[in-house]
Amino acid sequence: MPSFLAYVVVGGAAALVTFVCVPIMIRLAPRLGTMVPPSERHVHASPTPTAGGAAMILGVIVAVAVAAVHPEFSGVMEARTEMVGVVVAACVMWSVGFVDDLREISAPAKIAGMVLSGSILSLTGVSILVFRVPFFDLLVLSADWSFFVTVVWVVSIANIVNLIDGLDGLAAGIVAIAAGTFLLYALRLGDEAVLDPANPGGLWAVIALGLCLGFLPHNVYPARIFMGDGGALLLGLLMAASTMSVGGRTSAEFSGQAFFFFAPIFIPLVILGIPILDTLWAILRRTMSRQRLSTADKKHLHHRLMNLGHGHQRAVLILWAWTALLSAMVLYPTYTGDGDGIVPIGILALALGLFSVLHPRLRPVTLPPSEETVVADE
Repeated sequence: MPSFLAYVVVGGAAALVTFVCVPIMIRLAPRLGTMVPPSERHVHASPTPTAGGAAMILGVIVAVAVAAVHPEFSGVMEARTEMVGVVVAACVMWSVGFVDDLREISAPAKIAGMVLSGSILSLTGVSILVFRVPFFDLLVLSADWSFFVTVVWVVSIANIVNLIDGLDGLAAGIVAIAAGTFLLYALRLGDEAVLDPANPGGLWAVIALGLCLGFLPHNVYPARIFMGDGGALLLGLLMAASTMSVGGRTSAEFSGQAFFFFAPIFIPLVILGIPILDTLWAILRRTMSRQRLSTADKKHLHHRLMNLGHGHQRAVLILWAWTALLSAMVLYPTYTGDGDGIVPIGILALALGLFSVLHPRLRPVTLPPSEETVVADE
């Protein structure tokens, strides 16, 4: 398995290309027609570019090229079909989102594009092959079931990331934390000889991490550019590819003294707990109100935090902190073998929850007009 330094090189390439290309996309946005004006749905102070995903896809291509010539990734690159499959699927997923950023496309058409991306991954070998259920036996999926579960996983993770992209820096920060956590998790599995040294899961995770780190300086409040659906869907695909490569192929048991560590495919559900919770609540909310699932609203977790009185930046930091705590629940037992570590983490989570709910009521915050109106696109 490549060394940590080798991953830093590839992730650094993704970050550098993204960071350099974002200002170019900002200047090109008016010509490309990717400016989002203030509106009832997209409430921000002035027209803002939403083509950040274009810089990210360039970062993906360059990072994969760097990995291809790096000697420590020679084993990973032997599966060329998988490498090409992820890059092609990433381009398709970004294209679907970018077209939607230019002119809104119908929900069925958007889902069809996501299904196509998931299908490309499955047909090129990036798929969920095994499924270990906690306390039960290992399930080996048939070809048909593997294809179906893979496509559903890709579409789900892509939409989860897209839905949480509602405040400046929110989605990029959460994905950065999640991708970094999953990279460390994959490295740990490699050290324990649970994961094949040629497994590409860590590569896709570090590329996603690099894209976010390169994009965040331009996207934190007040954002100069949004990643748009193109960027959000692209990050979702990379996270799906990473988690499937690690969790969907790991048949050996590995435990960090917590039952869910016997099932690596469930690890992303813990790490991405915040956007998953937000997505499930959105589905339930819209179903109960008999709205279409694609209907946008301002009732997501970040909106609720701001309605409680938290400012834009504080709401983002709270959700980043929640993601970090959930990630710690994965990493601490994995690296120490001490399941009791979950207890103090749980206490910290409870304290953060009380802060999120009670603090604004105990100390009301009056938002300045500019902070009330600057909200990234969903």
